[in-house]
Amino acid sequence: MPTRRDFLKTATTAGGAAAAGLAWPGALAGSGAGLPGSSSSPLVLPRPVAPPARRLRLLILGGTGFIGPHQVRYAVERGHDVTIFNRGQSAPGMFPGVEELTGDRAAGELDALRGRTWDAVIDNSAARSDAPDWVRDSAGLLRGQADQYLFISTRSVFADLSQVPATVDAPVLTRETTRNWSEGQPYTYGLAKALAEQEAVAAFGARTTIVRPGLIVGPGDDTDRFTYWPVRIERGGEILAPGNPDEDRIQVIDVRDLCEWAVRLCEDRTYGTFMAVGPENGRSMAEFLYGIAAVTTTPLSWTWVPREFLAEHGFRPYQEMPVWRPPTPGFEGFARFDLSREVAAGLTFRSLADTAVATLAFHHARDAERRATLRAGATAEAEVRVLEAWHRARS
Repeated sequence: MPTRRDFLKTATTAGGAAAAGLAWPGALAGSGAGLPGSSSSPLVLPRPVAPPARRLRLLILGGTGFIGPHQVRYAVERGHDVTIFNRGQSAPGMFPGVEELTGDRAAGELDALRGRTWDAVIDNSAARSDAPDWVRDSAGLLRGQADQYLFISTRSVFADLSQVPATVDAPVLTRETTRNWSEGQPYTYGLAKALAEQEAVAAFGARTTIVRPGLIVGPGDDTDRFTYWPVRIERGGEILAPGNPDEDRIQVIDVRDLCEWAVRLCEDRTYGTFMAVGPENGRSMAEFLYGIAAVTTTPLSWTWVPREFLAEHGFRPYQEMPVWRPPTPGFEGFARFDLSREVAAGLTFRSLADTAVATLAFHHARDAERRATLRAGATAEAEVRVLEAWHRARS
């Protein structure tokens, strides 16, 4: 099985894409350039991005997980001096020439950061209930050693997304408004991130940048939440499509778009709070699924099943049907964010085709056991069971 380092260094090959049955234009051109996952992919059509106005001394807390390697690679490509700080256990030496500092935020071991200065810090705090403690300790230490602190948060911090369009200014969770949580219990994911945001602002004040991504998708994602759909569509046959094809909306973010934008926000000294989802107007569920299908050549058909029927048969949004979140009460604006502020601050979006191709290439580079066992989405047997029940009900 290729290591994450192998994947990030080489992305994939045109032959591998062809073997996976992908309708990837670059493979048909017979050229090794423009590999999925790279900035030169023929499927990438982002807005032009200007070269950096200044060279950064950039500290990335983390750097070897899912999003960190994309940040490191892009920052190095942009000519920045990058330092990463982590426990040194996941992938030491992943980036030759990049300075690595070793410590453990969970244990409060931050000595390697003392006495150093950076232009900006990017904090990729893990999805942990003690994330507020991590941010409080690291931001508190670095407040006099860095000019900017960029914290990667989450869309899950919002307490209410009923407004359409939603904006980044929607109310966020507090200890008092978080359901199914009480004092003394571990923080929920959304509450932990909301409190971590507060710790970042408490340390850096107006020099803080908060980025709230939605579902982060693309190459390197081991959760399989987005991966389920390209893999399922590539398999072909009758596909269960959830909900209303036109009214149910999707807004996600390609990991490369998120990470590259984070670096540029530091380059431009852009402060404030931003969403990181896209594209600008979202996609309908039909556009989302049909767009992924456009990069495969497998015969298939669609059967759209209403959300009420799916609920009766145990198929849930973001569980058996990942990515899909219908506009039920409280979630009407979940995938209808107004992104004018974010686009003005330089957020760009890759094509869905690029994301789907790169995700499939990543998936096919995994070992056979991992390919056969996705961590999200319905099993083939469960999908058939619900489809058969739907056809019986219709007849």
